Amino acid sequence: MIRLASKVGRAALTAVVALQAVLASVAVPAPVASQQRGGAGGAVGTPAEMQAVIEGVQTPNRQGLDVLTLEEVMERFGVPGISVAVIHDFDVHWAKGYGVADVETGAPVDVETLFQAASISKPVTAMAAMVAVQEGRFKLDDDINSVLTSWQLPGNGFTDGRAVTPRLLFSHTAGLGDGHGFPGYDPGVPRPTAVQILDGDEPSNVEAVTMVRPPLTAMHYSGGGTTIMQLALTDVFGEPFPELMRKTVLEPVGMTTSTFEQPLPPDRDANATRAHAGGRALGDAKWHVYSAMAAAGLWTNARDLARFAIEVQKAARGDPDRVITAASAAEMLSPVGVGDFAVGFSIAREGQGWYFSHGGGNWGFTCYLVAHKAKGYGAAVMTNASGGGQVFQEVIARIQRAYGWDALDKPTLR
Repeated sequence: MIRLASKVGRAALTAVVALQAVLASVAVPAPVASQQRGGAGGAVGTPAEMQAVIEGVQTPNRQGLDVLTLEEVMERFGVPGISVAVIHDFDVHWAKGYGVADVETGAPVDVETLFQAASISKPVTAMAAMVAVQEGRFKLDDDINSVLTSWQLPGNGFTDGRAVTPRLLFSHTAGLGDGHGFPGYDPGVPRPTAVQILDGDEPSNVEAVTMVRPPLTAMHYSGGGTTIMQLALTDVFGEPFPELMRKTVLEPVGMTTSTFEQPLPPDRDANATRAHAGGRALGDAKWHVYSAMAAAGLWTNARDLARFAIEVQKAARGDPDRVITAASAAEMLSPVGVGDFAVGFSIAREGQGWYFSHGGGNWGFTCYLVAHKAKGYGAAVMTNASGGGQVFQEVIARIQRAYGWDALDKPTLR
């Protein structure tokens, strides 16, 4: 898992202090100056104007990566291609692809090019679980073994006082011991079922998912917990996981190019990115395949991830006819009491605002999604390189400054 929201917030906060100190004396073109005072109560330029701010050398120059264009930042960190989307006023303000999808073919990244979302698959899966709860298929606080029909989670003596529940599995507080991510599989090798992953049986390449502490004792990030929920959802819906995700979340939200299909079908692979590292193809395989689909299997782009975040934001403010209700959105945005995870998302205070977010890292891919709980702004950045974290940090920081997010704000004077 990649969780860099706090680092982005601190870097951007330092940046805005410098910006405020010199704005009056630096000759900044009028559109850019107004864009850097965007956000609540400030002007935001057209999508083209805002893209120019993000893409260009930063003004004022506060050292570091400010002296580089976005293209130069990507080159510096060996990231061939990225997908970016910005949320403003509860809508996608703009989305754009940069660079190349595959260094071997030179195919460009466009707004619909697919990237692996890695662990951002988890909150998308959590929304499907909230749909199941709304339909009465199970409750968030049900014993997971009462939901599962094709497998049972051994308690190992740790569940006598408290059961493992969907809420705890999605918030990484269930007491599971796996700390691993999922390395995935070459498309040409045998792949395990969800049950084989959970039991650690061949051909799984990870250890079994087991209880090591009582539930709600601590937060311990667990991809295995989300894999248990993958199995639970297929049990209650009686459908393959990619299909139930298409019906419950992807199509209703408008994530029109996204899929949980593993491996990616050839027609979709035609506009999908390759895994890279250091500016080069990572291996002979274009990408790895993930049987742990709920934890790591979503193929998507920044625009579709932005639509997903907007769905949560609109549901949270009580808009009618959303995929999930306001009550369900509240579950996805309220930490469970131990650690900083709610049902699917990490929740954190940045500056003077509260944000929900999730990062992701698969073989040759890194990405990040962050959005404000109440104000209707956010961003998604996806990269097709293992070293993409430094790039998405810089892109998020530039977006924060250009749009005037309250992640940069200080407390008011008393």
